[in-house]
Amino acid sequence: MSARDNILKRLRERTDGPLTAPDSDFAVVTGRGWSAQERLERFERWISSVHGEVIHTSRGNWTVDLAKLLKAKGVRRLALGREHPVAAEARAALAEGEVTLIDADRDVEEWQQEQFASTDAGLTSTRGGIAETGSLWLWPTPDEPRLISLVPPIHIAVLDADTLEDTFFDVIEAHGWAGGMPTNALLISGPSKTADIEQTLAYGVHGPRELIVLVRHAEERP
Repeated sequence: MSARDNILKRLRERTDGPLTAPDSDFAVVTGRGWSAQERLERFERWISSVHGEVIHTSRGNWTVDLAKLLKAKGVRRLALGREHPVAAEARAALAEGEVTLIDADRDVEEWQQEQFASTDAGLTSTRGGIAETGSLWLWPTPDEPRLISLVPPIHIAVLDADTLEDTFFDVIEAHGWAGGMPTNALLISGPSKTADIEQTLAYGVHGPRELIVLVRHAEERP
């Protein structure tokens, strides 16, 4: 039996119960104990450090701020889902505006040309965020396929402040990833970037050149 087969066999046969944080030196994966405010500050600091943009808003006013953002960025064609509450609220708020709303819940072949040639931005919900790394995590669905966060030049993500968690391990444990997860989970820590052999960074070569996170708070911030 190869080393790979042996590892996979041991994983399949594990009977030691739910996933838990390792002991001793590996305890660094969890146990931060940050407050909600500390999580928010760390998340914003890290995602901003890699050219992500954070806009604070409220759950009652976020679509107003979304409309302002779209106008400021010159977005005329916005791809989004229909069933998720985030998409439904956005559609209702933008229905009478100048932005063309593009249905994302279609087979790729049906709107491939639109995606790559004429869509200005994609709007998605998020399942939560990770304070330690300044990351968003998304589970794409047929209503919100992964391409609307990976193809348009601008990705606008809506994150509820109270869904931030300390570390990646905390997300895995709290949401039962060991017991089931989609075929494609996305961790997003900034806009698309690449570098040449001289390590000169370029944004938007293989995906969105801008990532804008609308962080929704339960109430208006003072």
